[in-house]
Amino acid sequence: MKPWSCSATTWSRVLAEYAHDVPELPSSPAYRVNADPTIRVIVNELACCALEVGSAMTLGLLEPEQPSHESARVTVMLVSGTVTEILATAVRAQWEQIAEPKLAIAIGACASSGGPYWDAPTVVNGVDRLIPTGGFIAGCPPSPHTIVDGVVALASVI
Repeated sequence: MKPWSCSATTWSRVLAEYAHDVPELPSSPAYRVNADPTIRVIVNELACCALEVGSAMTLGLLEPEQPSHESARVTVMLVSGTVTEILATAVRAQWEQIAEPKLAIAIGACASSGGPYWDAPTVVNGVDRLIPTGGFIAGCPPSPHTIVDGVVALASVI
């Protein structure tokens, strides 16, 4: 056992103790992809990849959703960052609140596989272990253009 890690038994006790304190993710504003405004994007902002999504907004690749937008063809939930065991319930709950048709996309190494934290006992090694994930956008972090191009490509399948 590594000196900084805890046993599965210890971690189970910690989870049981704090199970009633499951965090809620803040409601994320919805965005539309400028290249295809029928794609609605909800960002699950967990870590540094969310900054790249913010850059996509600054660059004009994504824009805040307006009442004047037509109905969305698909809603894409972007999971950007490290998902921990305690946040897993909140990520699942956010996913369940999204109406069909929907698509989850993991952005970056952390959301896709746990990234550099893969061996931490609190990290979920990929959001696909929690919710059906339609695709992965590689990078640490991926560029804003890569994120938007990936969203458009993966949403075109639906």
